[in-house]
Amino acid sequence: MAEAAGIAPQRAWGKGRLVAKPFAGRTRLAEFYQEGCAKIRLPETFDTTMEAVLINSSGGLTGGDHMEWSFSAGEGTHLTLTTQACEKIYRASAGTADVTAQISVGAGAAVHWLPQETILFDRASLSRRLEVDLADGAEFLAVEAVLLGRKAMGEAMREGLFQDRWRIRRNGILLHAENLRLSGDIAGLTHEVAVLGGQVAFATLFYTGAELRAAPGKAAQPDRRHWWWGEPLPGRGRGQADRPRRCARWFRLEKNPHPGHFALAQGRLCAESLEPVIDTQSW
Repeated sequence: MAEAAGIAPQRAWGKGRLVAKPFAGRTRLAEFYQEGCAKIRLPETFDTTMEAVLINSSGGLTGGDHMEWSFSAGEGTHLTLTTQACEKIYRASAGTADVTAQISVGAGAAVHWLPQETILFDRASLSRRLEVDLADGAEFLAVEAVLLGRKAMGEAMREGLFQDRWRIRRNGILLHAENLRLSGDIAGLTHEVAVLGGQVAFATLFYTGAELRAAPGKAAQPDRRHWWWGEPLPGRGRGQADRPRRCARWFRLEKNPHPGHFALAQGRLCAESLEPVIDTQSW
């Protein structure tokens, strides 16, 4: 019994890589690799794009588990990435689950990163990183949703750790940086108005690409609130009246206290400074 107690528990480990290339007017497979519990499936598509479904065959993650994903979309390709199911992060007896995704998007290519929700159970511990490198003319769309427990099942994440790090660059220049950390008393922290105001579900949406334009029904004006992701927002650098700042816009979608409604928080990230939230709209 004493020997059994000293045996380290088995941990899940997986690594998956996919590289897409253009061929005969369609997006085709150039490289494919999967190891451990990381699996990738490519369902048939009936247009020029490619879809990839990511699977964690271990059935969930807990402390000490490790998942590593790598994707590259060659010039002019279109790749959509999603998951087979919600990723469940279970209570950790020791250690932290680690998930890393690296995405490279070539010139004129598009990648849509659309995983299903991540569900964190009480005392779960997760560290997650997203690194994206974009070439000129590349399009990138990302939507990441997180649930702190399953309310309908009477579950809640009261304690634990969730940290999320995003870095998105175009030609090596930073477009978007975001660090999120919820730790310790999660229930108390998320009830703070400046955090989630008592809500348990939230999502982050990011888009940059050729389809950017002024907000519908509004002309492109110097007012930065009328611009969308990735556009160089007109403004003044410190002490430089005519220098436009390299800015990108971020959005955070949260559940509104009123059933069936949501709130959209908006902010700006500029090369010179990180500016606070602009405004919040509800619908």
